[in-house]
Amino acid sequence: MDGDPLAYHNGAWRPLSACTVPINTHALQYGTGCFEGIRGYWDGQQVNLLFLREHMERLHRNAGMLLMQTPEVDELCAIAVRLVRDNAPRCNVYLRPMAYKCSTGLSPKLVDEPDGLMMYILALDDYMDTAKGLDLCVSSWVRIPDNAIPARAKATGAYLNSSLARSEACLNGYDEAIFLDTNGQVSEGSAENLFMVRDGVLVTPDKTACILEGITRHAVITLAREAGIAVEERAVGRTELYRADEVFLCGTGCQVSWVRSIDRRQIGSRVQGPVSSAIQQAYEDAVYGRSAHSAQWLTPVT
Repeated sequence: MDGDPLAYHNGAWRPLSACTVPINTHALQYGTGCFEGIRGYWDGQQVNLLFLREHMERLHRNAGMLLMQTPEVDELCAIAVRLVRDNAPRCNVYLRPMAYKCSTGLSPKLVDEPDGLMMYILALDDYMDTAKGLDLCVSSWVRIPDNAIPARAKATGAYLNSSLARSEACLNGYDEAIFLDTNGQVSEGSAENLFMVRDGVLVTPDKTACILEGITRHAVITLAREAGIAVEERAVGRTELYRADEVFLCGTGCQVSWVRSIDRRQIGSRVQGPVSSAIQQAYEDAVYGRSAHSAQWLTPVT
């Protein structure tokens, strides 16, 4: 992608650099927005958007949870497809739609405040090096509880929580952080869902652990079960991670990224294990159009 890409902003199509908001915009002052991240994979001929409808359905639901309104899902998908088509990228891309409160009032309330919608794309290959094992730490910051800020809503303001955890990890020489919830159980990474393998079973924290109900998380569970791997969604203790045979993170940004250490403790044999390797390969095959899942998961932009 060259130059200034085209973006969508409140019904208008403009160069990204021309899409601006006042400095007293509600969402900037109070973090009142919600967003999605959608991958588009270049297959040599076209970009294929991964889980486009699922992401837009979640954006629509989450906006409603935060007392915002968006266009209907079909319209959101159509805007995304046009955005990619008109920019005509010849590379992997990341698409960011965001609903937000666009008033300029001082009150932090969500009711009786106008809503905005923006959408843009950028070129993006690997957000994390999926070939390199990650070094993680358990964060001193706790995952936001669902009765404080809706943990499953991808609210913009909630990502201060993620920023603090990820920054702490980086400052201490780690690649990423792991959140515990307010009960001291494992929740997720700063912006990824977490899986571990113990005794041949793939385990992930359940939906009561203040996790984001990840679309990639669901895909991983689907791929594992199809491969005959038992899957459990349950509470996970911190020290279980130290005893795990394998640990990996997943998400739109990080895709499937294996973990070699947590809190300076080696995970497994310090090389990528067979389960995470198989899941990573199956996921890659699907997103690049090489598996039976591709037709269902991908939206081609031609």
